[in-house]
Amino acid sequence: MLAPRQATTLYLGAPDLIRLVQRRGLSACIAGVAERIEAGFRRWHEFDKSARVASHSEVGVIELMPIADAAHYAFKYVNGHPANTRDGLPTVMAFGVLADVATGAPRLLAELTLTTAIRTAAMSALAARHLARAGSRTMALIGNGAQSEFQAIAFRDLVGVRELRLYDCDPAATAKLRANLADAGLALTVCASAAEAARGADIVTTVTADKAHATIVTPEMLAPGLHLNAVGGDCPGKTELHRGVLEAASVFVEYEPQTRVEGDIQQMPADFPVTEFWRVLAGAHPGRAHPDEVTIFDSVGFALEDWAAL
Repeated sequence: MLAPRQATTLYLGAPDLIRLVQRRGLSACIAGVAERIEAGFRRWHEFDKSARVASHSEVGVIELMPIADAAHYAFKYVNGHPANTRDGLPTVMAFGVLADVATGAPRLLAELTLTTAIRTAAMSALAARHLARAGSRTMALIGNGAQSEFQAIAFRDLVGVRELRLYDCDPAATAKLRANLADAGLALTVCASAAEAARGADIVTTVTADKAHATIVTPEMLAPGLHLNAVGGDCPGKTELHRGVLEAASVFVEYEPQTRVEGDIQQMPADFPVTEFWRVLAGAHPGRAHPDEVTIFDSVGFALEDWAAL
């Protein structure tokens, strides 16, 4: 009698992932994930999509993010606890599974904390490549924690940014980022406020961690042609943009039902107009309509990006 067929599950732990990134290089990993995300978004209608399931507490959030196409089912478990650094723990920790739809057999179990940072930066740069003005070279990076370094590398390599204007309410975070990017081939300017950082920038990226209704970017900070990459507002009760900024711009999102609850547009009426990014890739929407238009990518992170990364 033949033994039952056993499904082979690959396990990719944090040390494995670090070795993989070191072998291929961070830039190559970000570019590869961006390419797979774009391919996935171009197949938007082939996916069974749903908003993530979130369990919120006073100190953070724990989420499950599922998605599937005809061949593969994937999910990610991820948390967000801004105060974790006080206990020596990461703000974000994650793992994920990729399984065969035909059999339900899990094929990959992977640590996704580092991968989440890579795919978030890849998604930001992919959106900016289609929404920011051509020739954008200067970016304000507001919020200088761990994710900001990945954003800097992604925008350097995939968008062509050459100058960063840095601001964080914690000067130590800016100092650490500046040191880490010292050999990255980027001109770095430390600024005393978010408004100073945004002055003269083609792109403003916000990656703040505080779980609060914040107004990091105000209407007075807007300039014609600016592209805003709003990454930090990613759960109910957490925002980074003044509602006047949203009213003055064309807003693009990943998956509208999720972003309405979690993104900066949670401040706006239910009929506030937004465009899902897949429509830009499909040619159903022009993206940026003219050079002076202000555009916003209201990024919250969507399961399709994790599916692509897995």
